[in-house]
Order: sequence, then structure tokens, then C-alpha cells
Amino acid sequence: MFAQKRKRKMKKDKTIFASIELERNDDGYLASIPGIQGAFAEGDTVEEAIFNCVDVVKMIMQFRKERNEILGFNEFVFTKNSRLTFSLPVGIS
Repeated sequence: MFAQKRKRKMKKDKTIFASIELERNDDGYLASIPGIQGAFAEGDTVEEAIFNCVDVVKMIMQFRKERNEILGFNEFVFTKNSRLTFSLPVGIS
């Protein structure tokens, strides 16, 4: 018997794009998304603040989805041929 290739189902991840505002504060950095109420987080580094803010946004979006509230952002679905270019801050010493 020939070995059959198992078809892998590609998970269709939905992604939103939101502008993040960064500012320095006494404890490090604050990242916030003006278009989403409550979407802000702190971090010791720029990267940590952004990472923490993304986690907060995921929780807010899940909460809104469970309550059938309008998310208010366009969603992008990655497919096999999708390609995306964006800027990402990287802290250097």
C-alpha cells in the first residue's frame, strides 16, 4: 500500500490591525490603542508593553464576541497565499 498524504487543514486565523500609541512613563513604557476602550498595558521595554497590550486586546475582543457586541475592526483572514508587511519596533541597546 502506498502511504497516503494526510491533508493538513490550514487554520484560518482572523487578525485585526490597530494602531498602537507608545509613550514612556515612570515605570517603563505604556502601550495603548485609542480605538478600543480599556486597551492599554505597561512594560519595562517597548516590546513588553506592546506584547502586554496585545494580550489585553485579545481579552477585550473575546469578551465582546461572547456578548455579541460589534468588534468595530475590519478582520483580515490569512490564507495560504497571504503576505503581509508591517513595521515592528525592536529595542536595541
